[in-house]
Amino acid sequence: MKELWTKPQAEFHGKYYDFPPVKSNPKPAQKPHPPVLLGGGAKNVLQRVVAWGDGWLPNRITPEQVRESRITLDHLAKDAGRDPATLSISVFGQPPDRDLIRRYIDAGAHRVIVRPDAVKTEAEMGAQLTRIAEAVLK
Repeated sequence: MKELWTKPQAEFHGKYYDFPPVKSNPKPAQKPHPPVLLGGGAKNVLQRVVAWGDGWLPNRITPEQVRESRITLDHLAKDAGRDPATLSISVFGQPPDRDLIRRYIDAGAHRVIVRPDAVKTEAEMGAQLTRIAEAVLK
């Protein structure tokens, strides 16, 4: 993706993917490219974040697990010659609970993405977003 985002034409020939020279336009507004966030909780996900990404996007994780993972991510980054401060943690899919969000931030997350419940109408979504804002932005 980084090649497609930053070069006029890119190609790739690897073990799992192979594509000839192609063009991809328009280019992203963010320079040099948007951050690459790797999700998941696989055993080697933090190594992959350090090797290829700009941040980690975990789901179904506790604040304590974020704290432990932040420590691991920082050590891996230092060992790889990367600045740990350049690697973000964005916790995904949490309820609109201000205290819980604070615990994630205190544990080392840079952002917490709050999930709305499924709704059927625009009016229901508007009301839900208002409740989320009131709960989170007190």
